[in-house]
Amino acid sequence: MNNKQTIGFVTGEIKVKRAIWNIVSVILFKPFVTNAFRYWRNAILKLFGAKISWKANVYASCKIWAPWNLVMEEGTCLGPGVKCYNQAVVHLKRNATVSQYAYLCTAGHDVSKGLNAKEGLVIAPILIEKEAWVGTNAFIGMGVTIGEGAVVGATASVFKDVEPWTVVGGNPAKFIKKREIHG
Repeated sequence: MNNKQTIGFVTGEIKVKRAIWNIVSVILFKPFVTNAFRYWRNAILKLFGAKISWKANVYASCKIWAPWNLVMEEGTCLGPGVKCYNQAVVHLKRNATVSQYAYLCTAGHDVSKGLNAKEGLVIAPILIEKEAWVGTNAFIGMGVTIGEGAVVGATASVFKDVEPWTVVGGNPAKFIKKREIHG
């Protein structure tokens, strides 16, 4: 994707929205753990600006930084314990899955400007194309696109785009093989 943007620091307005979201999340989102409450959790996310299909599934144990930066199409899933640090948009296209304990990280720092939180914050969106699968404990960095039908293996660290219909793994993630579906 490579649409990185330096934003300086998190504004006061965002801090207030996040504070309200964190309170609501603890009281009205996280306690409702069974699949029977999937639509309830989706409604809470929609209330906070998420563009999420009613046919998406977000587990109650997910940690979502900013619901207003979350787009989930039909059949998508954020599995148990997923951390979605979405200062920029995270978009899951149809039938994309992010497995348990994966980390989606849309922000970092421009190290040439120092690590002061008020300087050099860089953000870029993450796009997970349709039918893609991010494995357990994988890390997806800012500005990355996971191509259609691609698989990111468990514990992989992805810092560059993943080609469609490929399997990658390792740290940093490298091509393992082409993905073929046998029916």
